[in-house]
Amino acid sequence: MPLPLLPDLPLELALPLLALALVDSLSFGTLLIPIWLLLAPGRPRPSRVLIFLGTVAAFYFVLGLLLSVGAVTFLADAEFLASPWVGRAQFVAGVALLIGSFFIGRTPQTNTEEASPASPGRLVRWRSRAMEQGGGPGSLGSLIALALTAAMLEVATMLPYLAAVGLLSGSDLDAGGRALALAGYCVVMVLPALVLLAARILARRVVEPLLARLAGWMTREGGETTAWIVGIVGFFIARDAIVKVPELAQMLGFIS
Repeated sequence: MPLPLLPDLPLELALPLLALALVDSLSFGTLLIPIWLLLAPGRPRPSRVLIFLGTVAAFYFVLGLLLSVGAVTFLADAEFLASPWVGRAQFVAGVALLIGSFFIGRTPQTNTEEASPASPGRLVRWRSRAMEQGGGPGSLGSLIALALTAAMLEVATMLPYLAAVGLLSGSDLDAGGRALALAGYCVVMVLPALVLLAARILARRVVEPLLARLAGWMTREGGETTAWIVGIVGFFIARDAIVKVPELAQMLGFIS
């Protein structure tokens, strides 16, 4: 069943991509840093937050295109990937990730209050310059550099994004369809931050305390969030293997 906006994208591919994109939207670069920027005192600067989010989305879009082209070229010449043994190995890897997610972030935190936090003075001043009306091109360049740095540091750990590129590369979509689906994926990645930006503009006094609590929760529960991400990625990897290898579905009792 195709979607109205992306007629070539089947629903069975669109739903996993949407779920993975929403998981990616909770990352450090797509949500925590934008919240930190939105918490800057004074009148909000939507253009600065949009520049940051646009830079992050553009980086992942270009990177996804490059990875997809390389993966499609590799898959076209790699007939061995159609082997049931490869599907079984993929299923085992997915199950291992799913099981391993239960052991991530479970170590008790001690002496949290005694940890010496980094002095926020310089960072707060930099944020003020980047978000204020007269920030200038220097602060704008620093904002773009921050977005690119955050994206590059995170890319190796963004398992949902890499899994989504893998799903697109292995699909029957042509190059244009993959690019369009990837663009939609990147938009969904930054959508929660855009919603928070709109809320910050329309209801600042109500939203600011909520943003502060959300930022604190994301900082404290980083391990728990990582566990959910790893578990979700493991589920989709195992599910994809079951679809590819009918023997697995029969063995596990699924109806193929």
